[in-house]
Parts: sequence; C-alpha cells; structure tokens
Amino acid sequence: MKRLIKKVAVLGSGVMGSRIACHFANIGVQVLLLDIVPRELTPDEEKKGLTLESKHVRNRIVNSALEAAIKSNPSPLYRKSDARLIQTGNFEDNMKDIASADWTIEVVVENLKIKHSVFEQVEKHRKPGTLITSNTSGIPIHMMLEGRSDDFKKHFCGTHFFNPPRYLKLLEIIPTPETDQDVVDFLMHYGDLYLGKTTVLAKDTPAFIANRVGIYAIMQGLQVMNKLGLNVDEVDRITGPIIGRPKSATFRTLDVVGLDTLANVANGLYQTGEKDESRELFKLPDYLQKMVENKWLGDKTGQGFYKKTKDAKGKTEILTLDLNTLEYGPKQRPKFQSLEILKPIEDLKKRVKTFSKQNDKAAQFFNESLYGLFQYVSNRIPEISDELYRIDDAMRAGFGWELGPFEYWDVIGAREGVQRMIEAGYQPAAWVEEMLNQGKESFYIVESGNRRYYDIQSKEYKAIPGVENFIILDNLRSNKVVWKNTGATLIDLGDGILNVEFHTKMNTIGGDVVQGLNKGIEIAEKEFRGMVVGSQAANFSAGANVGLIYMYALEQEYDEINFMIKQFQDTMMRMRYSAIPVVGAPHGLTLGGGCELNLHCDHVQAAAETYMGLVEFGVGLIPGGGGTKEMTLRAAEMYEEGDIEYNTLKNIYLNIGMAKVSTSAKEAFDLGFMRQGDAITLNINRQIADAKAQAIRLAEAGYTQPAKKTKIKVQGKGALGMFLTGASAMVSGGYISEHDQKISHKLAYVMCGGDLSAPTDVSEQYLLDLEREAFLSLTGERKTLERIQSILTTGKPLRN
Repeated sequence: MKRLIKKVAVLGSGVMGSRIACHFANIGVQVLLLDIVPRELTPDEEKKGLTLESKHVRNRIVNSALEAAIKSNPSPLYRKSDARLIQTGNFEDNMKDIASADWTIEVVVENLKIKHSVFEQVEKHRKPGTLITSNTSGIPIHMMLEGRSDDFKKHFCGTHFFNPPRYLKLLEIIPTPETDQDVVDFLMHYGDLYLGKTTVLAKDTPAFIANRVGIYAIMQGLQVMNKLGLNVDEVDRITGPIIGRPKSATFRTLDVVGLDTLANVANGLYQTGEKDESRELFKLPDYLQKMVENKWLGDKTGQGFYKKTKDAKGKTEILTLDLNTLEYGPKQRPKFQSLEILKPIEDLKKRVKTFSKQNDKAAQFFNESLYGLFQYVSNRIPEISDELYRIDDAMRAGFGWELGPFEYWDVIGAREGVQRMIEAGYQPAAWVEEMLNQGKESFYIVESGNRRYYDIQSKEYKAIPGVENFIILDNLRSNKVVWKNTGATLIDLGDGILNVEFHTKMNTIGGDVVQGLNKGIEIAEKEFRGMVVGSQAANFSAGANVGLIYMYALEQEYDEINFMIKQFQDTMMRMRYSAIPVVGAPHGLTLGGGCELNLHCDHVQAAAETYMGLVEFGVGLIPGGGGTKEMTLRAAEMYEEGDIEYNTLKNIYLNIGMAKVSTSAKEAFDLGFMRQGDAITLNINRQIADAKAQAIRLAEAGYTQPAKKTKIKVQGKGALGMFLTGASAMVSGGYISEHDQKISHKLAYVMCGGDLSAPTDVSEQYLLDLEREAFLSLTGERKTLERIQSILTTGKPLRN
C-alpha cells in the first residue's frame, strides 16, 4: 500500500522523545508530542493560583522538555522556526488525538509495565493500519506485544534512533515475527530517504547491533587498558581521530553519553548473555561501579572520567580521573612513538595499517582491542545479523567510526588478521576460516565501481542492497579517474557528468585545487554535459589556504597575493559562465572560499548538515574570491519597487561583517548563501547522486552559457555613509575594535560600489576589482597578520 507520513505522534518528551520530535519537524512533518500530567504544583504555580486542572500545569512537563530541547546546543532543529510544527499535549487529554497520526512512536521510560500501559491506550485511539513503533534500546521488541490486536502487531516494530537524532545517522529497524514485511520495507526506505539515516535491519537480540558491539568494544578496551597499565588520557589519545574514531575518543564519549547509560546497557548484556562467550566482560569494573554509586556520571553530574574546574586565577582547567585512586589530577598530554609516526599519514587506511605494525604500548592496545573486536563480531553472525555489512554500517552511523569492524579487518588483511589474532590468543569464527580456505581474501571487494560483501550463507560476494542509490567516489577510483594532481581528482560519474573532488587537508583551496577546477571545466566543456564539485571527506572546504597568504604577506610579496586572488576570482567566474551546468555539493564546513565556490554554481545540492559562511572577517580580511561581489549582486537582485534598499544591503553586509555561519543548510537559505531552486539532501550518502541528477536535469533542460551581468545596482555614497556611521558608533560603544572598523570600511566601500555620488549600475568585474584591491590592502595590515597567525597557531580567532 502507498503510505504517506503527514503527522507523527511522539509519546514521551524526555531527551530522546523531544529530539525525535524536533527531527521530524526538521523535515516538515507535523508532530504531536505528549507526556504525563504532573501530580503536584510547583511553588511558582501555587503563587499564580493555578490548579492541577489548569492547562498550563497539565502540559508543563512536555512544554518544559520541548523548550529545553529547542534551547540546547547543538540544536536539534535545522532552524528554530521549525518548532512551530510541534504541538504539545498530555497522555490524559490528548491521547485521542493520535487518531490523526500516520505514525506513533513510543519513547517512554525503559520499563515494560509502563510501555504495556501506554500501548493499551494507543490501541484504543490509533487508526487501524497506521505505524506504531518503540524507540527502546534494551527491552526485547516482541515482549511489548502482549495483549495487542493483530492489526497492532502487523504494524509494530522497533525503531531505535541514536541520540542526538539530528546528528547521529543510525536508525535500527527491529521487526518482530508478527511485523508485516511491507512495514519493514517502508521504514527502511523512509528512514534513509526522508530522515537522512543509515537504516540498519537488526534482529530482536539484546542491545540490537550497534550498542551490542559498541559496548563490547568499550568494555574490552577497559580490560586491555588495565592489562597494559594505561591511563584515561593515554587511551583517549589512542582511540580518537588518529584511528578514525570521534574526537571524544573513549572516555570523553562516555562522559557525554553518561556512565549510567553505559552501566545499564552493560548490566543488561550480562543478564541476558548466557550464550555470549564474552559475557564476563560486561561486568562493571570496581572503579566504574564506584563512579556510578558516587553519581560521577559525566557531563550530566559535572564530573565523570573528566572534571572541569577553575584554577586559582579563575582559568578553566580540565582534570582527569586516576582509576586506581579515584582522585582527579591535571590532564596529561601523552606521547607515543607510534603515534608520532602516524602524524604525516593523511589516508586513514594507510595510517591504520602502519599503526598495526608498531610495537609500543599504544600499538599493543590498538592491536589487542582489534583482535578482540574481530573475534566478537565474527561470532555475532548470524546471531545479531545475517550480513556482515550491517554491523559495519551500524558502527559507522551509530558510534561515528570511520571504519566498521570488518573494514578494519580488511585494512590489516583478513588472512594476516586471523594469524595475528590466533597468536594473541583470540579465535575467529569458523566461517572466516572457511572464507579464507576458499581463496576469498577480504570481506569486501569492488567490482565495476560497485562494492560487494562476502555473504556467509551463499559463500559468494553479493551487492549491498540500497547502495544503487548512492555514488561512492572511493569505488570509482580504479577505472573512472579522468585527471588528477596532488589537490584534486576528476572522476567520471557516468551519464556525461564529471566530478571535481578535493583532497587537500580540510579540503582547503590552493593552487592545485584551482588548477583542478579549471581543468574540470575545460574537460567537461569538451567531453561532458555537466560538472559536480563534491567529495565524501568530512568537510566540503575550510576555505582558502590562509597559510600561504600569511607567508606571502610576511615577505611583502603582494604581487603574488594579487595573482592568487585574481586567479581564484577568474576561476569562479569561469565556472559561473561555463558552457555546461555546474552543481556544488557542500557538506560540513563550507567556509570562505568554499562558500564562494558554491555561490558561483548554477545549482547547490547541500547536505542537511552544511555549515556555510563567509568568515574572512575573522582573519582580518573580506571575502576576496568573488564572495563580496556575489552577495552585493544578490542584494541588488532582491531590491523591489518601494523597498528601502539600504536595509536589504545592510542585512547582507552584517552577515559578512559578523562572519555568520549557517548551522544547517536550511539556515544557509536564510543567510542568502542558497537561493530558490537550490536543494537539500537529507541522507549525505545520496548527495553526490542527487547532485549528478541535478546536473543532468539542467543539461536536459537545454542549459546555455549565461551572459555576464553588467547592470548591478550599487548604492554609492548614501549607503556608504550609513555603514561608516554605524561602524563608528559600534567602536564608540566598545562593541568592535578599531581594526574591525577598518575592515568594515573596506567591506562597505566594495558593497556600495566605491565612492560613487549616486546609485549606479556597475559590472561584476568592476566589483571584483574593488574586492581584490580591498583584500590586498588588508594583507598589509599588521593586525590582520596577527589574526591570521592566531588562527594558524591556535585555531582560535583573535579580536585585536
């Protein structure tokens, strides 16, 4: 049957429920968020003369929870105004309203008796045929069906979102034997396409997939740590980005999640793990038990493995817990020889392989942790999943690992990994030995640009279902590379579309990237019908290479800086006025030059999590790669008869002057970096495919090379005077420094078209020349160089 989700009811407004509600609001779905009715008045309510029957009181719990969610940082909403889609109520007065919901999601406390009670009420009011799911992370899904109708059972399953739902991509779908296959198929598809999730089909086993493997990895890491005599700071140094894990590594992650959560899941796995060969590992170590008893639960209680305090001078200091004494001491900066060797290695897989061959304590910890993990995940098939790729998907999307367990194993080598495991006292599952005996040397292979996984039942490699909707650039490198240099690669995406991918550090834009963009346009105009600029790195681009600008400025090589800026401006204009459509695919950090690049694309296909902005002001500069010109042009296009045009220009001027960065792609629209016709991809795995589809659409619509704009209205002295007066008042009020004022003057001068006596029409090139001149003059300012130096050395902006 065709199923549309227009309205969702979320039952339970705690941390998880309120944020699930917010994420549905993010995608434009109406939400009914319900919670219990308070049983007593607060002192404030008593003072106001309210009673337990007052609507304000009856909805206090749900409204307070939603308000806290909206105010939280990072925000669960793409834009604050989306909260208007969430209607609140309570279980007693508003449960009847779930009759209008297409999907009801239960997110109440982890208590089976309470869940049964809630489902009894749901059964009375839900419309037959509508979806009903539970977000439990620990209670077996089938146990919730007791006493429910056949229709309820057919349309019920587990949907386990990971917290925070906006940012963590995993959604585990856990059917029961009673769940209709159509419901499972729908939820797998809806989670992927509409919610932007990596949807993983899980079995109804303890903790499902991600928490089962993730908690094992944590508990085994604690055991290996104790064996090798390592401390908290050392383990977090080893288990962070250096091995493809989040910055929060192990113990910082536990502090954020909460040690009570770890304890609950670990205890649950011990209690239900009679058939788990690693059951004893889930017993909490004495220090962890003591921490839970002391309420040292992490961030929620102010201390856990780390504690934030202030020293005698009032400066914030982070202390680390000594697990032997349970006393806090100064945070250490551990050094290991093996980790120093890894620093220059950019490619994660090469880094992991190199690390695994070292022999100091850090490498020993890493290797033994992997051997235990390999043994555990190989033994969990078919218990928690029939297919190995689901385990990898779950760990990447739920725990933020860049590589899943079987992908780590492939990096080391499946056969070599087995040999080393056995030498260390670990044993892989029999199916792994069988795979190797058949001459199959890896868990994954790439054939004709498509990744395939080893299927244990058929003993053959199979295509991963669903990935036909994705374009994975890594899979195309073997035979689809058209051209490359050290900073960029041109890849044939098929169907006449070329992709330009950056691969510098943080995808910063320097000479090699500019060369790659020009080469891409040159080749695409001759041999292709469209071009995409996108990658699958962590970020689209952190902007121009300011280190190079800093070096030239110190040497007073202003001709070199002028050449660099002119070359970048010319490349942006060439891209904007090429004979083929160009589609930008920004995601993550899209700053400075990265933002300017997208401003000059015919279409922007942004990932939902796109943090876009013109941030040059923070390093004492103005946007110099066409950004100031383009935003001035966009302001002029927004002028309408009867408008106070200065206000439109002022808003854009302030966005640049305040270095505003969007907190989502939706906010990029609000800031003017994206325009009507641009689009958002919820699931980042689909982004390159979506961008390619847009390039094809533009080409097939009869794309023709646009004419350069020569009539851009600028405001001249009238607006310039207003901006200069405003900046002067800001200095007088102590809001900005004198150097901020100087940069503001330069920005205003460009955006107003220079020293013109009246509003005038000018060309793009006129504005580009003003922009470049202003940028160049600021590179000669000592305070600008101090700002650039601060960013380069500390990563923090300096307001001098």
